[in-house]
Amino acid sequence: MAAKPIVVAGSINMDLVINADRMPRPGETVLGDRLQYIPGGKGLNQAIAARRLGDGPVTLIGKVGEDAFGDTLLEFLHSQGLRPGGVTRTPTSTGIALITIDATAENAIVVVPGANFTLRPEDIDAMRGAVSKAGVVVAQLEIPMPTVQRFFQMAREERSMTILNAAPAAKVPPTLLALVDYLCVNETELTAMARLDRAPQALDDIVTAARGLKGRGAGCVIVTLGARGSVTLADDQVIVIEGRKVAAIDPTGAGDCFVGGLAARLSTGAHLRGALDFANYAAALSVERVGASTSIPHRSEVPSEFEEKD
Repeated sequence: MAAKPIVVAGSINMDLVINADRMPRPGETVLGDRLQYIPGGKGLNQAIAARRLGDGPVTLIGKVGEDAFGDTLLEFLHSQGLRPGGVTRTPTSTGIALITIDATAENAIVVVPGANFTLRPEDIDAMRGAVSKAGVVVAQLEIPMPTVQRFFQMAREERSMTILNAAPAAKVPPTLLALVDYLCVNETELTAMARLDRAPQALDDIVTAARGLKGRGAGCVIVTLGARGSVTLADDQVIVIEGRKVAAIDPTGAGDCFVGGLAARLSTGAHLRGALDFANYAAALSVERVGASTSIPHRSEVPSEFEEKD
């Protein structure tokens, strides 16, 4: 089946990535060994992942500032083959993310939203033409919640499949959850949305938490577990995808790679288990490389067996 178009609405950032031996303690200064400027933001990362790992066209809706970072990011979008008709500029600073990575490949991230928080529902309205043709639409929570709500309302009206990556962790209203076909969260986000005191570890506890989110309106719930793979609750079926052993260098953007890969496969009509396996493999490849957008593999790097699995 030919891939249907994908539309992603979300954040576009310049990532300032610092490598250091360890994270600083409160009040402490540590020395980093390099600083890199890498295009990022969940919206941009997921759009690039969907484009590199899929066959169909991908349109990105977002905002950048009228500054040098905005210039660089627009050039990057064009170079990646995205359809950036939905990316506009606003007289404020482009979003940035300050990312520190330690010697064990753990990271700590601070995001300054900047232009991302100026993306409004009316910007979504202007892109109805693209949404009406989409097989899958994808959003995250690094743009205003009312904008995500409008995006998914439009997708439902146009009968497009919806994927919400509820990151960063936030209170998602029931009206938005009811519009979500696939809710993708990591352990931290699951814990916050399920209102738990600590992250569930056992499979039964993860499934119970996911079932609670389904009970509040979400469709299929996908919980990514980093190196441990993922657990998915689809109707009453539990799908467990085992993690892959890799030599991790930088986990930044692995979750975005997973979401983009999932969207790419679902846009072709692939079965869910096969799509999850494909996305898991792609995300595992990404952690062996530095950066978010720069670490995302191409479809040719994922063995064909992962495209054929049901």
